[in-house]
This record gives sequence, C-alpha cells and structure tokens, in this order.
Amino acid sequence: MSNGQIEKIARELNLTAKQVLTTSTLLDDGATVPFIARYRKEATGSLDEIAITTIRDRIGQLRELDKRREAILKSLEERGQLSDELKEKILVTETMAVLEDIYLPYRPKRRTRATIAREKGLEPLAQRIFTQDDTDPFAAAEAFLDAERGVDSIGDALGGARDIIAEWVNEDQNAREKIRELFVAKGIFRTKIITGKEDEGVKYKDYFDWQEPVSTAPSHRILAMRRGEKEGFLSLRVFPPEEEALAILESLFVKGEGAASQHVKIAVQDCYKRLLSISMETEIRLETKKRADEEAIRVFAENLRQLLLASPLGQKNVLAIDPGFRTGCKVVCMDRQGKLLHTDTIYPHQSGENLSEAAVKIISLCNKFGVETIAIGNGTAGRETEAFIKTLDLDKKILVVMVNESGASVYSASDVAREEFPDQDVTVRGAVSIGRRLMDPLAELVKIDPKSIGVGQYQHDVDQGVLKHSLDDVVSSCVNLVGVEVNTASKQLLMYISGLGHQLAGNIVEYRNEHGPFRSKEELKHVSKLGPRAFEQAAGFLRIRDAENPLDRSAVHPESYHIVDAMARDMGCSVLDLIQNENLRNRIDLTKYVKDSVGLPTLSDIMQELAKPGRDPRREFEMFSFTKGIEKIEDVTPGMKLPGVVTNITAFGAFVDIGVHQDGLVHISQLSDRFVKNPNEVVKVHQKVNVTVLDVDLKRKRISLSLKKQPEINRERSNAEIRKE
Repeated sequence: MSNGQIEKIARELNLTAKQVLTTSTLLDDGATVPFIARYRKEATGSLDEIAITTIRDRIGQLRELDKRREAILKSLEERGQLSDELKEKILVTETMAVLEDIYLPYRPKRRTRATIAREKGLEPLAQRIFTQDDTDPFAAAEAFLDAERGVDSIGDALGGARDIIAEWVNEDQNAREKIRELFVAKGIFRTKIITGKEDEGVKYKDYFDWQEPVSTAPSHRILAMRRGEKEGFLSLRVFPPEEEALAILESLFVKGEGAASQHVKIAVQDCYKRLLSISMETEIRLETKKRADEEAIRVFAENLRQLLLASPLGQKNVLAIDPGFRTGCKVVCMDRQGKLLHTDTIYPHQSGENLSEAAVKIISLCNKFGVETIAIGNGTAGRETEAFIKTLDLDKKILVVMVNESGASVYSASDVAREEFPDQDVTVRGAVSIGRRLMDPLAELVKIDPKSIGVGQYQHDVDQGVLKHSLDDVVSSCVNLVGVEVNTASKQLLMYISGLGHQLAGNIVEYRNEHGPFRSKEELKHVSKLGPRAFEQAAGFLRIRDAENPLDRSAVHPESYHIVDAMARDMGCSVLDLIQNENLRNRIDLTKYVKDSVGLPTLSDIMQELAKPGRDPRREFEMFSFTKGIEKIEDVTPGMKLPGVVTNITAFGAFVDIGVHQDGLVHISQLSDRFVKNPNEVVKVHQKVNVTVLDVDLKRKRISLSLKKQPEINRERSNAEIRKE
C-alpha cells in the first residue's frame, strides 16, 4: 500500500494513518481479523472487527483499482498512445468509473458506425462541423463524396460525420460524469408486466406498472424487480428525464444556432439515445445491483450472527424428534456430548394403538437414557407432536423445546452428515441435527451452508462470491468469539478458528483420534503442518477444559502466560489462586506489567478472562412455549395476542413464528410505537416477542402482526368470513 492510499483510507474511516498501516501490515502478514481485534489491540489502537474488516475490504478495492490502472497503462504503452499528460491523469484517478471513462476513447473498439465513417474518410468533415464556425455543412460535404467508399450523397457524408461526433460526445469524460450524476440523482426505475404473463407472474403484481426513484429504491425492491425481469415476467428500464439529459449535453457541445450547430445537436441527440443513455443505464443497473447486494448481504449477515450466537441449552441428555405424519416421527437419544445412543420411530398421529405404543416408547426412552430435554423440530407435525409429548406422564423437570429445523434436511443429505453417520439414514441425521442445535446452535449450524439456514432476503439473487465472503466472516467471527473446546469440536467447527482452515482442522481431529485428548495447548504444536504462525493465530481461541494449566482453559493467549505467571509470583500465589480469588486479582497493579508490546487493553482483557476463564459470551438459555391450541393458520384471528419467536429480519420488517407453520410478518411500521429506520434496532433473530394479530389472509397464507402496544386491528371481517376465503 502506498502512503497516499494509507492516508486516503485513514481520512475515509476517520482513523490515524498508523492504525491503517499497522492493520494493513498485520493482514498482509497473514493475521486474521478476529486475531488482530482480540490480541493486537496495542498495535491497532483497539480497533474492533468491524473497523479491521472495513480496512481490509477497502485495501482490496484500492488494489483492484491499481491492478486495472496498471493493465490500462500497459495497453496504452504497447499501442503507443500513452502521453505524459494521459499517464498523470490515469495515475491520480481515484474511482473505477472515472478510470474507465478516461480509457474509453483509447479502448480497442469493435466495428462501430463511427469506425465505418472514419474508414470512408469522413473524420475531417466531422471535425469541421464540430468547430461550429461559419462552415456550410452541405457545401463542405460535397468534397467527401466518393462512390468507391460508399459515400454516394451529401446525406451519407453528413450522416457519417454525425456518427463520429456522436462517438466523441459519448467518450467525453465530462459529459459522462454529468449524465452519470443525472442518472443517480433523477433516474427512475420503471417496470411493466410482459404482455400475456399477467397470470403466470402474479407474484410480481406490485410491479406490473411500477416506477420509483433510483436514489431511494430499497434493496429488496431492486432485487425483486431484477428477479421478475430475469424470470421473464417484467421489463425493467432505468432512465432520467430525457429532456434534462439532452439539455446538459447540448449545453456542453452545441455552440450556437448555425447550420453546423444543428448537425451537432442532431448528433448529440443520437448519441444520448443510441449510446450514452444505454451505457449509463447499464452502469447504473450494475451500481444499484451492487448497492442492493450490499444491503441484502448486510441484513443476511446480521441475521446469521444473531442465529449463530443464539442461547445454547448446554450439555444435557437430549431426546430429539424429527416430526412427521404419514412416515412417523424419527426419535434419537443423545448423551451430554451429543453422541448418538439410540434411534427409533414412533407414530403418534395415526391409530389409537400406535398412539399408545408411541407414548410407552417415549416414557421408556426418557427413563433409560436419563433424558433431561426433549427437542422437537418445528416443521410439519411439529406442534401436534409437541402437544402429544405434553400429554405424557413425564418427569416435570424434563424440558420440552420447539427447535427451528431450517437447514436440517440440507445437513442430513450432506457429505458432512454422511461422514459423521455413514450407517444412518437422512431422517436419523436430521433428528440428530435438531437435538444438537438446541444444545449448541453454533457448533451445529456451522455444518450447514448459511444460505440454507432460513435467514436473509434474496440471498440467491446477490453476488454469490461477495455473499460467501461476508458470511464466512460472520461465521469465523462468531466461532472465535465463543471459542472452541479442542477435544470435542468437529472439523467443521475447528476450520473456522483463526489460522486453521480445512486442512489443519482435519489434522487436529486426526491427531486427537490417534493420540487421545490434547492435554495442553503446547501439544498442538505436534499436529502435522501446524507451524508457529498457525499456532499464534489459533491458540487463544482454543480451549482445553481439563488441561493441567488453568490458562489453557481460557482465552488468555499463550504469548501472555508469562505475564499471568509474573502476577501470581508477585502476589505469592498460584495462577489457579488468582482465578479463584477476586480479592487477589483486585490487588494487582496492572501498570507494573505494561511494556512496549503489552499495554492496558491486553492486560484488562487478561484480568477479565481470569475472572471468568473460558466464559461463553452468549445469553443464558430461556424456555419458550407457543399458545396451546393455536397450531394452524385457521386457528389465528385478528386481535389475538400471541407469543412468538423472531425467525428472520429484512429491510421491510421481521418474520415471527407463532407456532402455526406459517411465519407472520411484522412490517417495519408495526415494529414499535416510535419510528424505526432499521428493524435490527428493535428486534433480533431468535428473540422472544409478544405480538398482536392484525390480519389473516388464508388464501395467500399471510399473517400480519404488530409489536405496537395498541395497534389498529382489521376487525372488518369476521372469523367465518376469513375461513370462507
């Protein structure tokens, strides 16, 4: 990175150049974002993950710009077109759009109307007309008539000259910049239904004849319009007021009212309609798509973070059920480490005999395996299975919990599931996933493609590379925030630990299987290919619950163990005493241990970790139950007040599961009694809420909900009328 780029990023992000330079250097040396944020606070001035990620991404953008700049300079030099003035212009350019504008006149072209006109020798005529002096265009054109070149008439000559002028206008950097600004400021999205597609494309009814400003169109509507176009139901155009665009261009290029100026005016109009408007429309479509992608990905990433950091039940003996009507309910029993102990199938939703048999079997399994919690998937037959379980004479201490099973079927058919359970079918794997995600959502959900988890909006329409990069960042951030028990973690969980990745995670598991549990973090250095750099990056985020050294159970980095040892020596006690005795810790003067490489931020983190070594930052698990008797959409009526769980957050509101197999929507206008700009301000994924039912549309299977204290409820239709629809 050049000093100029470092200064530029620092100005943009309101940071010091030193912070940006240090972060850039650490990233280039292979340090990960979580590692830098947690263990290099002195170096970066305590930048958090968001700031570090922003610096990383901005560095990537500037390097991409530099790469394109170099390619353009090389192309121009090879073709003998690079002047000192042009080179300087290219070197100081700060955006990709302007860089491409500068290069456009020199870019190797396909055969265009202007190219053909030049081949006919009409460029001198175009130049004479473009000067807009007292030249008579018709008289001037006579000198260019040439039957052999295909210039048979004055009209042919003038038309060719105008084609050349149109191309000059199109390639003018100032003109492009001003029209670009107009598209951004006053551009309009307009969609229309493709004739004959009205019935087939009914889901896009809102966009059959729709228009809205480019500057204010929200992400979800941009992506919806584009999807409708892609599926062949909508036509989509982007354009500003044409008269304003033409006025801008004419003010730049038309110098008077003479005959030559009239030809320039015609060329300008042709340029806009045939070249410039189409070029700018393409550019604006790409730019707004990028903007829409960024917002959709931001929403998705935030939802995913909240889902991954959902409260874990913890280590319990679990009986998990993947419900079903016709095919029965698959039942699995697992121990406190999530190990599969038993599988079975019950049929509680069929005949009376099957119902009785299912009841006996569940009670027997609970007794045999010391079941502490029953986890039930919330898909088909979920509420009915929950109702059945709650009729049984079970120990009152056994919790019965509904679990969001989104993605469980994807996991059950995955290579990861086949590797874990090669001898079990997909139904067993799905039930195991349901039980394990209750025990530890993070550890289980990392095995599933985030796009299949059921949060986000239009995730299949956005740039998949950018989406994957962003979601990987989120998963990595969450895994490293919580930390991983190295002796029980799956390969899929370990691979997200800072500095590891797929290969080293697999090597750790292989070493563990061959040599038994790790006894210390130092032993990790014996793992194949896990060198000093990987150890430095990973060690702080790994935990060894039964390690002899109590610091190996914590997030204190091994590079700081000597500091804690010194504290213990100075206090005349052991490290374990420091952990167990708050009074001892309170007597420590941190300033005694400050050095050039270790400052108060790191020392404060160490003290917090000693207070609660290996602490889990996630919220405590809370029990939740849906309203009894409200199990399908037909049971729901306007005015009801129901408990629910937030399942997804979008730019336009939040979806809430109220236990009827159809999530209801709390529109952004109904999220609070105050104005809400961003739904994440007031709700989080997995949050328990109490909602009021505003409206029920049985035909379209839509439920409108509100979080307002006294919302306006649609009572115009009776319950009977709703059911008739």
